Amino acid sequence: MAGVAGGAGLPTLFGLLRGMPLWQALGWVLAGAVLFVAAATGADYVRWRRTRYRIGPERAELRTGLLLVKRRSLARERIRSVDLTANVLLRVLGLVQVRIGTGEQTAGGESTLELDAVSKAEAERLRTQLLARTAPSAGPGEATDGVLAALAPAWIRYAPVSFVAPLLGGAAVGAVMQVSEWFGARAEVIDWIWGRFRDTPLIWMIVVLAGAAMATGVVGALGLWIEMWWNYRLEREPGGTLRVRRGLLTARSTSIEERRLRGIDLVEPLGVRLVGAARLDAVATGLVKDGEDEHADRKTLLPAVPRALADDVAARVLRETAAPTAASLLTPHPPTARGRRLRWALTAALLPALLLALLGWWLTPVLLWTALGCAVVVVPVAVALGLDAYRSLGHGITGAYLLSRSGTVRRSTVALQRSGVIGWTVRQSVFQRRAGLITVTATTAAGAGAYDVPDAGESQGLTFAAEAVPGLLEPFLIRDDGMRTGG
Repeated sequence: MAGVAGGAGLPTLFGLLRGMPLWQALGWVLAGAVLFVAAATGADYVRWRRTRYRIGPERAELRTGLLLVKRRSLARERIRSVDLTANVLLRVLGLVQVRIGTGEQTAGGESTLELDAVSKAEAERLRTQLLARTAPSAGPGEATDGVLAALAPAWIRYAPVSFVAPLLGGAAVGAVMQVSEWFGARAEVIDWIWGRFRDTPLIWMIVVLAGAAMATGVVGALGLWIEMWWNYRLEREPGGTLRVRRGLLTARSTSIEERRLRGIDLVEPLGVRLVGAARLDAVATGLVKDGEDEHADRKTLLPAVPRALADDVAARVLRETAAPTAASLLTPHPPTARGRRLRWALTAALLPALLLALLGWWLTPVLLWTALGCAVVVVPVAVALGLDAYRSLGHGITGAYLLSRSGTVRRSTVALQRSGVIGWTVRQSVFQRRAGLITVTATTAAGAGAYDVPDAGESQGLTFAAEAVPGLLEPFLIRDDGMRTGG
């Protein structure tokens, strides 16, 4: 609470200094901080004294509250996750925060019990006890327990090519402007920057400033990667549980039962894909993203690593001799799908240029030249992305899995267990109908809940769905003579 009070008190102090002396502003801030810390600590002390939990043979129960007593109870057979998190302060004190959940998304967090906090030994005991399950039968691949993947320091080289770097660079620029505003010195900062580039052409000034922001973003991306993935280990534990442990300052532990695993998602963001790397996500039931921690993406099994290693880890996770995502013979989609992607890309690229041209015709010819420059630069990039988006399209069936690949800025290759598909959705827009295309969506209880095979040929998409899960779609197909095959 002292840290929270300090973080909030600093900008408050700068704001008060505009209208009162330093000693008076400091007194108000310190008084407010003391009251805040005392009230928060007292409330947390009462919560701690009034919190009890019990793990019975059938239910996990939690009771807390003084005047308004809250009771929560989860059936043990419905518990799907026991995640452990410890920030720096908790780690110093030997404590761990435990989140017990059913994996269901409900209002008010009624599907989660949170113990904040217990000893590390107690947290491990609870995790082992609540996730004790019968191990799944061994598959054709490696089925031994133990470490499936561990941190290799060389993986950090993929951090700067992620989308995080430019985002952090922009955030750094915003932070400089915000802090200078607190001190009432934003104009001075802008004048100082302008003074450094007074004799420099505008284009070079923009390039240098963008490069500085990007360099700052790269440093930030490296630091964020170290915080998120230091001490990373992916293990298979006795009983059939996959456990991911990671984190430098804040230690995180996520457990996924193998019986809930329905496949994997090989994710290749554009920058990472250009250097031959990929990330591995789990497609599993009961994984709800933690809204309280933006870094707690619980479905991620493996950070960006070389593509061959990602395929190898995927095979170990799925207990297969070879990863389904390594299949190179995916069925391509019709050429009309390429035309659709080129039109989308060109429309997105030319609309801003058209807007600048209209403003230039109305205001100043300078904007007309700017629009022309934007079009010359952006159109080739848009065409390249559109062609790449078409090349990324593909689907197929390999063994017990159906495959779907799509995307260019974020290419995703999903290997979904055919037995995990509970339904199909077939969509066809007006434009798709003219092009003879359909989008087939596999519905499942795992992961995102639905996975698309976009812009496949009409007969191609329906045949794929029928072969992937025999008997599910046939009643709705129409034979060549126009008769339905079922009711």
